[in-house]
Amino acid sequence: MFQSEFMRLAFGAGAVVGVLAPAVGFFLVQRRQSLMGDGIGHVAFAGVAAGILLGVSPVLTALVAAVLGGVVVELLRSRGRTAGDQALALVFYTGIALGVVLIAQAGALNVNLFQYLFGSILTVTRSDLVVIVALGAVGLATVALLYRALVGVVIDEEGARVAGVPIGSLNIALAALAAVTVALSMRVVGILLVAALMVLPVSAAGRIAWSMRSTIVLSTLIGLASSLCGLTISYYADLPPGGTIVLVAAAVYVAALAASTIRGR
Repeated sequence: MFQSEFMRLAFGAGAVVGVLAPAVGFFLVQRRQSLMGDGIGHVAFAGVAAGILLGVSPVLTALVAAVLGGVVVELLRSRGRTAGDQALALVFYTGIALGVVLIAQAGALNVNLFQYLFGSILTVTRSDLVVIVALGAVGLATVALLYRALVGVVIDEEGARVAGVPIGSLNIALAALAAVTVALSMRVVGILLVAALMVLPVSAAGRIAWSMRSTIVLSTLIGLASSLCGLTISYYADLPPGGTIVLVAAAVYVAALAASTIRGR
């Protein structure tokens, strides 16, 4: 399997995203914002469509659109009178509608579009991997740097605000991290499945972990294992890599749920 360069590149990209997605998704799940990744993914779809229409890198335009979408959602939620779910729905539907219109204008409703919707990890190039590793490292370093502050906000947002923690800046930083994760993950599992890789490993870890720190560690390990196992299964069974990765993560969640139920009894 590793004799082929495209598989080595795929495993490298899958490993980075498998660790980053749950690390960022952990804070979204704890704040009951599990659908944030899905909403930003649909904004990223508009960015992909814009890139195809303008003849520039769809990944770059998707990254820009995702970051802007994540920041807008947070600003609407925190500074406006729009509730979190309403802000997400507004950006969600606007993004998907704009993407449909731009794709129609570009005349690009073809198989090339599907690689962004469902993932195309086997087409990752060396330059793509460099970008994924670089942005993944920045994302993980940011999570590590802001970990204590983010945990404080998750546990007691009002208490953290009184203590002088810059809640607004942290929320925007988290939204931007989620956007970067979505943009990187769409090459692995696709825009339509990216939220699953951010949520399922965290949900599985939450069933068997014994503390908040252990939850985030276990979720990243589950995300990494899901990516690597999913790629291996897809290679030998000739299955779509993105969908297989998510199915493995779902199977781990079911196993963790069963284990927690048995332990509870």
